[in-house]
Amino acid sequence: MFRNYLKIALRSILRHKAYSIINISGLAIGMASSILILLWVQHELSYDKWHQRAARIYRINSAAGDFKTAVTAAGMTEGFQSAMPAIRNTVRLVGPRHSLFSVGDRKFEENKVFYADSSFLDMFSFRLVKGDAKTALQRPDGMLITEEMAARYFGKEDPIGKVVRKSNNRDVVVTGVLANIPSNSHLQFDFMLPMSSPEQRRELTDNPWDNFTFYSYIQLDEHFAATPAALADLAGQMNKVFKQHNTGIKIDFTLQPLTRIHLHSNLQIDLAGGGNVQYVNIFFIVAIFIMVVACINFMNLATARSARRAKEVGLRKVVGAVRRQLIMQFLGEALLISFFSLLVALLVVWLVLPSFNELAGKTLIVNLWDGKLLLTLLGIAVATGLISGSYPALFLSGFRPVKVLKGNLRGLSGNRLFRNTLVVVQFVVSIVLLIGTIVIYNQLRYIKNRNLGYEKENLLCMPMKGELWNKKQALYDALAKDPATDQFTVTSDLPTNTTSGTINVDWPGKDPRLQIVFPSLDVSESYFDIFHMKLLGGRAFSKSFNDSSNYILNETAARTMGMTAASAIGQQITFQDTKGTIVGVVADFNFKPIQRTIEPLVMRLNRWGGIVVVRTKPGATEATIKSLGKISQALEPAYPFAYNFLDQDLANQYKGEQQMGSIFNLFALLAVFISCLGLYGLSAYMAEQRTKEIGVRKVLGASLFNIVRLLSGDFTRLIVIAMVIAIPLARWAVNQWLTSFAYHIQVGWGVFVLAPLAALVIAWITVSYESIKVGVANPVKSLRSE
Repeated sequence: MFRNYLKIALRSILRHKAYSIINISGLAIGMASSILILLWVQHELSYDKWHQRAARIYRINSAAGDFKTAVTAAGMTEGFQSAMPAIRNTVRLVGPRHSLFSVGDRKFEENKVFYADSSFLDMFSFRLVKGDAKTALQRPDGMLITEEMAARYFGKEDPIGKVVRKSNNRDVVVTGVLANIPSNSHLQFDFMLPMSSPEQRRELTDNPWDNFTFYSYIQLDEHFAATPAALADLAGQMNKVFKQHNTGIKIDFTLQPLTRIHLHSNLQIDLAGGGNVQYVNIFFIVAIFIMVVACINFMNLATARSARRAKEVGLRKVVGAVRRQLIMQFLGEALLISFFSLLVALLVVWLVLPSFNELAGKTLIVNLWDGKLLLTLLGIAVATGLISGSYPALFLSGFRPVKVLKGNLRGLSGNRLFRNTLVVVQFVVSIVLLIGTIVIYNQLRYIKNRNLGYEKENLLCMPMKGELWNKKQALYDALAKDPATDQFTVTSDLPTNTTSGTINVDWPGKDPRLQIVFPSLDVSESYFDIFHMKLLGGRAFSKSFNDSSNYILNETAARTMGMTAASAIGQQITFQDTKGTIVGVVADFNFKPIQRTIEPLVMRLNRWGGIVVVRTKPGATEATIKSLGKISQALEPAYPFAYNFLDQDLANQYKGEQQMGSIFNLFALLAVFISCLGLYGLSAYMAEQRTKEIGVRKVLGASLFNIVRLLSGDFTRLIVIAMVIAIPLARWAVNQWLTSFAYHIQVGWGVFVLAPLAALVIAWITVSYESIKVGVANPVKSLRSE
C-alpha cells in the first residue's frame, strides 16, 4: 500500500508541474530561510556552553548607582574567595590590550592581548595543544598563543620555548599553544600573558580594592546550590566584604552566569562583540513566520485545487477506502513534497551560506554528519509536511462519494473562509515585516546621520605608541610645523565609547549621600575647535592661562550639579581630590553609543598624551596621512604607523545593528516573495476556474479593466483586512525595538501607510498578471465546448 501511495504521489507531482514547482519553491525558500536563521540563532545561544564547568562559572559585575559595569577591582577575587567557602576558584582578566611583538626583523602589532591569572586554564576549557596547562601561566615572562598566531610567527617550527620581543623592552617565552579560540566564546584573544607580568604588577599593588579594571570570574563549589536566592545572598556577602576594604563608595555586586554573558550584558566597560537577546528573539520569530507563510501557501493551493481530486476520492471510497487511508495518502504526498523541498533548501543553503556568513559576520557551517543537526532538519521537514498537509488531507478525505461522482462539485473548491483566513495571515506577517524593514532602515540612517554634537567627518586619528609618549613635545612641534597636520588636538580617549569614570567628584551643595559616576576626558587646548564643538559658556582651555587644575563640564554635568551654563563658570569643584575651577561648559555631545543617554562629563587639560586627532583639509586626506606617517616613523620607527578615521570607528560601533538590519531586510523580502508566490498560484488557479465566466463576460462587452478588477477584488479585500490587523501589531513591535536606543526616530503614520500600500501594490501586480492573461484570451476558445 505504501508503494502505491508513493507512486500516486509522484505521478501527481509530475502531472501538475506548475503547481508542484510553486509548492516546492515556496517551501524550499521558506525552509532555506528558516535554516539560515536557526543556524544563526543556535550559534548565538551556544556561547560559552562548551566549557566543561560552564554551569559553575559566574562573572562578578558591579554597579555604582545606575552605572552598571562588567569590571571589578584587583583584590576582590582573592578577598571574596577567602571569605566565602562556596567559591572554589577565581580568575582575573585584563584586556584587550594593544602590543607590539617582534621575532627577528618581523614586527606585528596585535590588539587581542590579554592578561590572566595562572588558574585561567584550570577554570576555562580552552584546549591547550602544546605545553603544560598547570605551569603555562606561572612564569612572569611566559605567554600563551593560539595556533593561528603560532603559524604566523613561527611557521611549521615548534613554538614552545621560542622568544618573542614585546613592546621593544622585554622578552617573553612561548610556554603554550592554544587551539584557535571558538567563535562562540565571549573571550576572543590571540595572546594570553600571566597576571604576574611586569606591566601588570603596579595595578596589583596600588590599592587593589579601588581600581576597577579587571574582569573577575568565580567557579562555585559543586555542592553549592546556585539558586537565585543563594546567588543573591552570595552577592550580598561580597558587598559586605567590599565595605570592609573600601568605605568611600557604595558598590552593588551581581553574579552573571558565564553562558548569559554574550546575550545579556548591557553593561559599560564590557568586552566587545556582545550579542543581543532581543535580536535572537526577533529572528527566531521571523523564522517561524516565514515557515508559517510557506505552509499557508501549500494549504491554500491544495484546498483550492480540491475539485480536481474530488472524483479520485469518490472512487477510492466506493472501492473500499476508508477516511484514515485517504488521510495517510494526502499526508504522504505533503511529506514527499516537504522532503523534496528540504533537499532543494539544503542546496540553496550550501550555495548562499558563504554570503550569509559575510552578511552576518559569522562562521556558520552545515555539517550533515552532525546527528543533532540532521535530526533537526528532518524534524523541520516532517513538521512542515504534517502542518501544511493536515488541513488539505482532512478536507479532501471528507468528500461524500455520492455527490462527487454525480458531478456535484459545488463547494468543493475548498473552504473559502479558511482559505481567505490563511491569505490574511500571510499578508499580516508580510506587512509587519515590511514595516519593520522601513523602521530599521530609518533608525540605522538616523544613527549614521545624527548630529552627535561635533563634526565626525575628516578626523584622522593616530594613537601614541612606544617612544611617542616620551617625545610628546617633539611630536606636537612636528605636527604644528607641517601644514597638512597643523590642525590637531590630543585626547585621552575618542568620543566614541569613553570608559573612564569616577564617583570622586564634589561641588558646592552636593548631597553627601549622592553617588554619581562622572566619565572624564583629558583634552588639549584645540580640542573644541578641531571637533567643532559649541561652548555654551566660559572658554576653552588656553595656553594663555594656567589651566592645569581647571575643568570644563558638559551641559548634563552642570545640570547634575544644579548649575546652568552661565552660573557654572567660576564655581569650585573637586575632581579625584584635585580642586579646581569650572572655566567652560560645552554643549552635550555623544561620547558613548546612542543606546545610552548622555552622562555628566568632566574634561581636564591633557598633560599626558593619548590619541592625536588631525582634521584633514578638503582634498588633502592622502597628503595628511603621508605627513602623519612620516612624523610618526621619524620619532618612533620601532612601531608600524597605524591610523583610523573617527567616522569609521563610529560605523564599526554599530556594526551589529547594521548586520541585524541587513539580515532582517533580506528575510522580510523573502517572506513577501513567498506570500506573492502563493498568491500567484492561487490567482492562477482561480482564473483557470473562471475561464468560461470570463469568456461570457467578454462576449457581453466586459473590458479588460473590468475583468482584472473582478479577479483581483477578492484578494484586495483580504489584503485590506490584513492591513487593519498588521498596523497595530507592527506599531507595538517597532516601538519595543526602538526603546533599546536612548536616541531614536519618531515613527510617523506615513510608515504605517506606505508599507501596507506597497504590499497591496505587490499583490495587485502578482494577481494582475494571470488576470490579464485570462482577460486577453480569445473567448471563442473558452466557450467552444458550450
